[in-house]
Amino acid sequence: MCGRTCLTLEPNEILKACSYKTSKFQKSPINQNGNKSEDLNDRKECCGCDKGQYIEPDWRSEFNCGRKYIPSFNIAPNDVTPVLISRDHFCDEGDSKTESGHHRLLIPMLWGLIPFWHKGDYSKHKLTTNNCRLERMRESKLYSNAFKRGQRCVVLCEGFYEWQTKSPDRAVYLFYMPQKEKAIIHDRNTWAPEDINLMKMAGVFDVWQDEQGDKIYSYSVITYESNEIMSWLHHRMPAILETEQQITAWLDFKNISNEEALAALRQPVSALEKHRVANLVNNARNKSNLCNKPIELIQSEKLTKNKLMSTWLNLRTPKLPAVASKANKDDEDDAKDRNLVSTANESESKPENRSAKRRRIV
Repeated sequence: MCGRTCLTLEPNEILKACSYKTSKFQKSPINQNGNKSEDLNDRKECCGCDKGQYIEPDWRSEFNCGRKYIPSFNIAPNDVTPVLISRDHFCDEGDSKTESGHHRLLIPMLWGLIPFWHKGDYSKHKLTTNNCRLERMRESKLYSNAFKRGQRCVVLCEGFYEWQTKSPDRAVYLFYMPQKEKAIIHDRNTWAPEDINLMKMAGVFDVWQDEQGDKIYSYSVITYESNEIMSWLHHRMPAILETEQQITAWLDFKNISNEEALAALRQPVSALEKHRVANLVNNARNKSNLCNKPIELIQSEKLTKNKLMSTWLNLRTPKLPAVASKANKDDEDDAKDRNLVSTANESESKPENRSAKRRRIV
């Protein structure tokens, strides 16, 4: 399952993080005859670029009914995030630039696929579509048409949050890809956009159109049964594309059939990093930069802040002068003397009152 992600990069930074090498057009894992597919790079170059060159995807802005991508530590369904697709979705058959089928676009899309049959307000279709089960995708009324048309996409994030379903306190963990040495995923000071290993999850997308003709691009993250990496936490996990070969096979709908793409998708991820985070992410409105930090770090920072505050308050508290303290002590002594005198007077007057009272009775 995938219900919350983290992506704090700006669009230009995401482009750098998604650069890829054109030296090899990755082979699909297996073709329909059971043999290895041809390496398309043996007969053509990629996107008109020199072989071996690193290139960045192109950014394509879409109106999406006014919805925009906003970097966030806590991205939830119905938010807009950048998604990778093949440029072939926007090119004519005769476009020479798409001969290789390998160039990529980054497009902001709404998380949660809008049903193509829905009419009216796009946000009121009342279906939960942030995840798409791989096992039912090909038979699903909602997803099958998009999949058959080759509308495969790659969802990007720095990591995704998952709740421990069998935990009494519903502990939350951030899962992310292994990073380069010294790169700490929750500390932007330790890595540059071009160095980060973003998580890439397989998805399907569709284009919904309202009565005025405005379009919204939306997607769902594909999930399947968890392997040993996540089964202790949750029984479902997103379909993570770990290698460049998997990414290419999933995106290139022109040269890679649906069957071949699914074969690449079924290769489970071999390694993920994780750490527990605070329950701040439970509230989707909480976008604090503490959301992706280890819970131990947050608790340590709170303890340090409390100590500093206590020290500051002690320094700010004014000390009373010695003279004032002595004056207060003298006042207290005078009050005690007055109380003693008053008590003595009361004691002397009480017998007289009793005597007078007896005489009236006699």
